Amino acid sequence: MSSTMPPTMPPTAPTTRHDAVSWCADPYADALRSGRGPLFLRRTDGWLLPLEVERWCAGADAADLSALRRCEGTVLDIGCGPGRLVAALAAQGHRALGVDVSDAAVARTTAIGGAALRRSVFDSLPEEGSWGTALLLDGNIGIGGDPAALLVRTAELVARHGLLIVETTPAYADGADVDERVQVRVANGLGGGRGAQGALFPWARVGTPALLRYARAAGWTCVEQWTVAEERSAVEGEDQRPSAGRCFVALRRRREIPGSRG
Repeated sequence: MSSTMPPTMPPTAPTTRHDAVSWCADPYADALRSGRGPLFLRRTDGWLLPLEVERWCAGADAADLSALRRCEGTVLDIGCGPGRLVAALAAQGHRALGVDVSDAAVARTTAIGGAALRRSVFDSLPEEGSWGTALLLDGNIGIGGDPAALLVRTAELVARHGLLIVETTPAYADGADVDERVQVRVANGLGGGRGAQGALFPWARVGTPALLRYARAAGWTCVEQWTVAEERSAVEGEDQRPSAGRCFVALRRRREIPGSRG
Protein backbone atom coordinates (compact mmCIF):
# COMPACT_ATOMS: atom_id res chain seq x y z
CA MET A 1 0.00 0.00 0.00
CA SER A 2 1.32 3.44 -0.89
CA SER A 3 2.60 5.54 2.01
CA THR A 4 2.01 8.84 0.22
CA MET A 5 -1.12 10.90 0.72
CA PRO A 6 -3.32 12.03 -2.18
CA PRO A 7 -2.75 15.58 -3.45
CA THR A 8 -6.38 16.58 -2.85
CA MET A 9 -6.03 17.75 0.75
CA PRO A 10 -7.90 20.91 1.77
CA PRO A 11 -5.62 23.90 2.38
CA THR A 12 -4.41 24.59 5.88
CA ALA A 13 -6.82 26.96 7.58
CA PRO A 14 -5.79 29.42 10.31
CA THR A 15 -7.07 28.47 13.72
CA THR A 16 -7.39 30.29 17.02
CA ARG A 17 -7.59 27.20 19.23
CA HIS A 18 -5.27 27.01 22.24
CA ASP A 19 -3.71 23.79 20.96
CA ALA A 20 -2.61 25.60 17.80
CA VAL A 21 -1.23 28.74 19.43
CA SER A 22 0.80 27.21 22.25
CA TRP A 23 2.84 24.56 20.45
CA CYS A 24 4.21 27.08 17.96
CA ALA A 25 6.22 28.63 20.80
CA ASP A 26 9.94 29.03 20.10
CA PRO A 27 11.18 26.66 22.86
CA TYR A 28 9.25 23.76 21.30
CA ALA A 29 10.23 24.60 17.72
CA ASP A 30 13.87 25.06 18.71
CA ALA A 31 13.93 21.71 20.52
CA LEU A 32 12.45 19.86 17.53
CA ARG A 33 14.91 21.48 15.13
CA SER A 34 17.86 20.47 17.30
CA GLY A 35 16.41 17.14 18.40
CA ARG A 36 17.34 17.88 21.99
CA GLY A 37 15.91 19.19 25.26
CA PRO A 38 15.59 20.09 27.98
CA LEU A 39 11.94 20.94 27.42
CA PHE A 40 9.05 20.98 29.88
CA LEU A 41 5.41 21.76 30.36
CA ARG A 42 5.48 24.23 33.25
CA ARG A 43 2.41 24.74 35.41
CA THR A 44 1.71 28.14 36.93
CA ASP A 45 2.86 26.90 40.37
CA GLY A 46 6.25 25.91 38.93
CA TRP A 47 5.57 22.15 38.65
CA LEU A 48 7.38 20.65 35.62
CA LEU A 49 6.46 17.82 33.29
CA PRO A 50 9.54 16.80 31.30
CA LEU A 51 8.97 16.37 27.56
CA GLU A 52 10.97 13.55 25.98
CA VAL A 53 12.31 15.39 22.95
CA GLU A 54 15.22 13.03 22.34
CA ARG A 55 12.89 10.00 22.30
CA TRP A 56 10.43 11.76 20.01
CA CYS A 57 13.21 12.65 17.58
CA ALA A 58 14.66 9.11 17.52
CA GLY A 59 13.22 6.10 15.74
CA ALA A 60 10.17 4.22 16.99
CA ASP A 61 11.05 2.18 20.09
CA ALA A 62 9.61 -1.08 21.43
CA ALA A 63 6.70 0.65 23.17
CA ASP A 64 5.86 2.61 20.02
CA LEU A 65 5.99 -0.53 17.91
CA SER A 66 3.63 -2.32 20.28
CA ALA A 67 1.02 0.30 19.36
CA LEU A 68 1.88 0.46 15.65
CA ARG A 69 1.51 -3.33 15.28
CA ARG A 70 -2.13 -2.95 16.28
CA CYS A 71 -2.94 -0.28 13.69
CA GLU A 72 -5.52 -1.11 11.04
CA GLY A 73 -5.80 0.43 7.56
CA THR A 74 -4.96 4.08 7.07
CA VAL A 75 -3.57 5.84 10.14
CA LEU A 76 -3.96 9.41 11.40
CA ASP A 77 -1.31 10.42 13.94
CA ILE A 78 -2.75 13.32 15.96
CA GLY A 79 -0.03 15.58 17.32
CA CYS A 80 2.63 13.78 15.28
CA GLY A 81 5.54 15.88 16.56
CA PRO A 82 8.79 15.17 14.67
CA GLY A 83 7.20 12.23 12.88
CA ARG A 84 8.83 9.03 14.08
CA LEU A 85 5.51 7.16 14.15
CA VAL A 86 4.38 8.38 10.73
CA ALA A 87 7.73 7.36 9.22
CA ALA A 88 7.62 3.95 10.90
CA LEU A 89 4.06 3.33 9.68
CA ALA A 90 5.02 4.28 6.13
CA ALA A 91 7.92 1.85 6.29
CA GLN A 92 5.46 -0.87 7.35
CA GLY A 93 3.25 -0.15 4.33
CA HIS A 94 0.50 1.84 6.03
CA ARG A 95 -0.82 4.99 4.41
CA ALA A 96 -0.28 7.39 7.28
CA LEU A 97 -0.72 11.11 7.85
CA GLY A 98 0.51 13.21 10.75
CA VAL A 99 -1.17 16.42 11.87
CA ASP A 100 0.51 18.94 14.11
CA VAL A 101 0.14 22.66 14.79
CA SER A 102 3.91 23.21 14.75
CA ASP A 103 5.68 24.12 11.50
CA ALA A 104 8.88 22.63 12.92
CA ALA A 105 7.13 19.31 13.62
CA VAL A 106 5.67 19.11 10.13
CA ALA A 107 9.02 20.00 8.55
CA ARG A 108 10.85 17.31 10.52
CA THR A 109 8.18 14.71 9.71
CA THR A 110 8.39 15.33 5.98
CA ALA A 111 12.20 15.41 6.12
CA ILE A 112 12.27 11.81 7.39
CA GLY A 113 9.83 10.56 4.78
CA GLY A 114 6.46 10.99 6.45
CA ALA A 115 3.38 12.87 5.27
CA ALA A 116 2.14 15.67 7.54
CA LEU A 117 -0.11 18.72 7.62
CA ARG A 118 0.08 21.77 9.87
CA ARG A 119 -3.38 21.47 11.28
CA SER A 120 -5.24 21.24 14.58
CA VAL A 121 -7.23 18.07 15.16
CA PHE A 122 -10.24 20.36 15.60
CA ASP A 123 -9.81 21.86 12.13
CA SER A 124 -11.14 20.28 8.94
CA LEU A 125 -9.00 17.25 8.07
CA PRO A 126 -8.66 15.04 5.00
CA GLU A 127 -10.86 11.95 4.74
CA GLU A 128 -12.86 12.58 7.92
CA GLY A 129 -14.90 9.55 8.91
CA SER A 130 -12.76 7.08 6.99
CA TRP A 131 -9.48 6.60 8.86
CA GLY A 132 -8.86 3.03 9.96
CA THR A 133 -6.89 4.05 13.05
CA ALA A 134 -6.18 7.26 14.95
CA LEU A 135 -3.28 7.66 17.37
CA LEU A 136 -3.07 9.80 20.51
CA LEU A 137 0.36 8.84 21.87
CA ASP A 138 3.01 10.73 23.85
CA GLY A 139 0.41 12.35 26.11
CA ASN A 140 -1.62 13.77 23.22
CA ILE A 141 -4.89 12.83 24.92
CA GLY A 142 -4.16 16.12 26.73
CA ILE A 143 -4.58 18.24 23.58
CA GLY A 144 -6.99 21.11 24.21
CA GLY A 145 -7.33 20.31 27.91
CA ASP A 146 -10.65 18.49 27.38
CA PRO A 147 -10.29 14.69 26.89
CA ALA A 148 -14.04 14.20 26.51
CA ALA A 149 -14.23 16.65 23.60
CA LEU A 150 -11.11 15.18 21.99
CA LEU A 151 -12.53 11.65 22.15
CA VAL A 152 -15.75 12.80 20.49
CA ARG A 153 -13.71 14.54 17.79
CA THR A 154 -11.57 11.47 17.08
CA ALA A 155 -14.73 9.36 16.79
CA GLU A 156 -15.76 11.67 13.95
CA LEU A 157 -12.44 11.10 12.18
CA VAL A 158 -12.27 7.30 12.08
CA ALA A 159 -14.43 4.92 10.06
CA ARG A 160 -17.34 3.02 11.58
CA HIS A 161 -15.78 0.51 13.98
CA GLY A 162 -12.46 2.31 13.51
CA LEU A 163 -9.66 2.04 16.08
CA LEU A 164 -8.17 4.64 18.44
CA ILE A 165 -4.96 3.92 20.33
CA VAL A 166 -4.29 6.19 23.32
CA GLU A 167 -1.25 6.40 25.56
CA THR A 168 -2.33 7.17 29.11
CA THR A 169 -0.50 8.56 32.13
CA PRO A 170 0.71 5.96 34.66
CA ALA A 171 -0.83 6.10 38.13
CA TYR A 172 0.88 8.08 40.87
CA ALA A 173 3.37 6.35 43.13
CA ASP A 174 0.63 5.87 45.75
CA GLY A 175 -1.61 4.14 43.17
CA ALA A 176 -3.99 7.07 42.68
CA ASP A 177 -5.32 7.51 39.16
CA VAL A 178 -4.51 10.62 37.12
CA ASP A 179 -7.28 12.92 35.86
CA GLU A 180 -6.05 16.50 35.70
CA ARG A 181 -6.84 19.76 33.89
CA VAL A 182 -4.03 22.28 34.06
CA GLN A 183 -2.77 25.50 32.53
CA VAL A 184 0.80 25.11 31.30
CA ARG A 185 3.52 26.73 29.21
CA VAL A 186 6.18 25.16 27.04
CA ALA A 187 9.52 26.04 28.66
CA ASN A 188 13.10 25.05 27.92
CA GLY A 189 14.13 25.02 31.58
CA LEU A 190 17.26 27.09 31.04
CA GLY A 191 18.20 30.20 32.98
CA GLY A 192 17.76 29.02 36.56
CA GLY A 193 14.85 26.74 35.78
CA ARG A 194 12.72 29.24 33.85
CA GLY A 195 14.34 30.17 30.54
CA ALA A 196 12.31 30.80 27.39
CA GLN A 197 8.59 30.13 27.74
CA GLY A 198 5.51 30.18 25.54
CA ALA A 199 1.99 31.37 26.33
CA LEU A 200 -0.29 29.61 28.80
CA PHE A 201 -2.63 26.99 27.34
CA PRO A 202 -4.93 24.23 28.66
CA TRP A 203 -3.62 20.69 28.94
CA ALA A 204 -4.85 17.45 30.49
CA ARG A 205 -3.29 14.32 31.93
CA VAL A 206 -5.41 11.20 31.97
CA GLY A 207 -4.79 7.75 33.43
CA THR A 208 -6.39 4.57 32.12
CA PRO A 209 -9.43 4.43 34.47
CA ALA A 210 -10.31 8.06 33.70
CA LEU A 211 -9.82 7.51 29.98
CA LEU A 212 -12.19 4.55 29.99
CA ARG A 213 -14.89 6.67 31.66
CA TYR A 214 -14.56 9.40 29.06
CA ALA A 215 -14.33 6.88 26.22
CA ARG A 216 -17.61 5.17 27.09
CA ALA A 217 -19.43 8.50 27.10
CA ALA A 218 -17.86 9.46 23.76
CA GLY A 219 -18.90 6.33 21.89
CA TRP A 220 -15.82 4.12 22.29
CA THR A 221 -15.48 0.54 23.56
CA CYS A 222 -12.24 -0.68 25.10
CA VAL A 223 -10.80 -3.69 23.27
CA GLU A 224 -7.34 -3.94 24.82
CA GLN A 225 -5.05 -2.49 27.48
CA TRP A 226 -1.33 -3.08 27.83
CA THR A 227 1.83 -1.68 29.42
CA VAL A 228 5.38 -1.78 28.09
CA ALA A 229 8.04 -1.66 30.81
CA GLU A 230 10.43 1.23 30.44
CA GLU A 231 13.40 2.27 32.52
CA ARG A 232 13.44 6.04 32.89
CA SER A 233 15.68 8.39 34.80
CA ALA A 234 14.03 10.36 37.57
CA VAL A 235 13.76 14.07 36.74
CA GLU A 236 13.28 16.79 39.30
CA GLY A 237 9.63 17.83 39.38
CA GLU A 238 8.34 14.58 37.85
CA ASP A 239 5.73 12.82 39.96
CA GLN A 240 5.69 9.44 38.23
CA ARG A 241 7.68 6.41 39.25
CA PRO A 242 10.97 6.17 37.29
CA SER A 243 10.07 2.70 35.96
CA ALA A 244 6.31 3.06 35.60
CA GLY A 245 6.38 2.05 31.94
CA ARG A 246 4.19 3.29 29.13
CA CYS A 247 0.48 2.48 29.24
CA PHE A 248 -1.78 2.06 26.20
CA VAL A 249 -5.48 1.53 25.53
CA ALA A 250 -7.06 0.44 22.23
CA LEU A 251 -10.62 1.66 21.70
CA ARG A 252 -13.14 0.64 19.04
CA ARG A 253 -15.67 3.16 17.77
CA ARG A 254 -19.29 2.22 18.32
CA ARG A 255 -21.89 2.88 15.66
CA GLU A 256 -23.33 6.02 17.24
CA ILE A 257 -21.21 9.00 18.31
CA PRO A 258 -22.77 10.79 21.32
CA GLY A 259 -22.85 14.52 20.74
CA SER A 260 -21.61 14.23 17.16
CA ARG A 261 -22.03 17.34 15.05
CA GLY A 262 -22.67 15.17 11.99
